Amino acid sequence: MSFFFAFKISIFFTGCLLLGCAPDTRTRSALGSNPSQPAPAEIQVPAVTPDKSVVPTPVYTYKIKKTYPHDRAAFTQGLVFLDGQLWESTGQHGTSSLRKVELKSGQVIRSVPLAKEYFGEGMTILKGKVFMLTWQNGEAFVYGLDDFRRLKTFKYAGEGWGLTHDGQSLIMSDGTSQLKFLDPETFQVRHVLNVADGGSPVMQLNELEYVRGEIFANVWQDDRIVRIDPKTGRVTGWIDLSGLLPESEREEETDVLNGIAYDESGDRLFVTGKLWPKLFEIRLIKK
Repeated sequence: MSFFFAFKISIFFTGCLLLGCAPDTRTRSALGSNPSQPAPAEIQVPAVTPDKSVVPTPVYTYKIKKTYPHDRAAFTQGLVFLDGQLWESTGQHGTSSLRKVELKSGQVIRSVPLAKEYFGEGMTILKGKVFMLTWQNGEAFVYGLDDFRRLKTFKYAGEGWGLTHDGQSLIMSDGTSQLKFLDPETFQVRHVLNVADGGSPVMQLNELEYVRGEIFANVWQDDRIVRIDPKTGRVTGWIDLSGLLPESEREEETDVLNGIAYDESGDRLFVTGKLWPKLFEIRLIKK
């Protein structure tokens, strides 16, 4: 063995001892092929066990059970089903309104307009009162359920998007990944819920509906509804409503999916969109 070759071998093993490296596969093969050189011990690598606790978020599709007419001029912001009828809030400056709508015909039974400076947003009904948000005015209006008479005005910080309730608190979205739980008597924030799917915040939460102990939320400019655990903010599922309104029934001004209403007594789920000509009763199907 030449001095130069022996020097390189010495440098190699000295480096490994200093750095804590192990011979690679090629080194083991070369050393093991020499009968006079004992083979190094095999390195035991622990097996990697998949984390079975990480379960993909369930995805649901739909089946249309019934189709109802819907006012194509209604820029739907909030939607509620109560006593066989629909309550709907609409948006845009100059056309915002609160209305009561006959489900089967889509005809407006009663309506009250908002002043032109208001852009109407989400709406819900709690304890015989109608609560309705405005977009950037920082004001929420409370109306009588039967006569639509304005009873009170609340002030709040930030934007108003969607609104629902859990029987105790109003639940408001503001276009972020947060939901605010509000006192219905004072409109003060009781607590804030951060909504996330697998640790990633879900942004642009819009129209809301409380359904069987979960919060359903439209995601603005998305054909999906997200299902949310109201205690943890964890996303429990996604509802993919792609293709719900056929292309043949869309016009240039037809806007995004928005509007969720739940009939608790009949266990029926209704959805529609802004400036859509139809409202759909759907059944969810897990993919």
